[in-house]
Amino acid sequence: MSSDYKFCPRCAAPLTTLELGGLPRRACRADDCGFVHWDNPAPVVAALVERDGMIILARNHAWPEKQFGLITGFLERDESPEQAVAREVKEELNLDTQAVALIGVYPFPRKHEVLIVFHVQASGEIRLNEELAEVRLIETDQLRPWESGTGLAVADWLKARGMLAR
Repeated sequence: MSSDYKFCPRCAAPLTTLELGGLPRRACRADDCGFVHWDNPAPVVAALVERDGMIILARNHAWPEKQFGLITGFLERDESPEQAVAREVKEELNLDTQAVALIGVYPFPRKHEVLIVFHVQASGEIRLNEELAEVRLIETDQLRPWESGTGLAVADWLKARGMLAR
């Protein structure tokens, strides 16, 4: 369990650990409160962006110089995953989404997230927002998956295109 809650955010009573839904959960001890911290992972969308036959990988300012990844962002309230991924591509790269296809859904326990990864075909001129330090444009056949996180989705996408051994 990843929660470090000690007190109820509703009534300030101490929390206890209960077995709920087959997992330990932090729950309020007060009889009239009923608060349970379910501690579910956050949904995150990720985009494997393709523009003019090239794949765009981005480096966030907070990442090491040689670390690049997919465009990612949190799913907002009242937003479909497809809308969210198009919004993130527009916000971070200033590109317009032409087509969106689901690659897959992947657990990412290290960051307590669930990744909903899409192949996004986009157009326009790249203009980075304040989050990104730089991008790399990579030929599709030069793309290689990395070991964790969105790298699993990259591997699945390459396999589906016959570009990586199954």
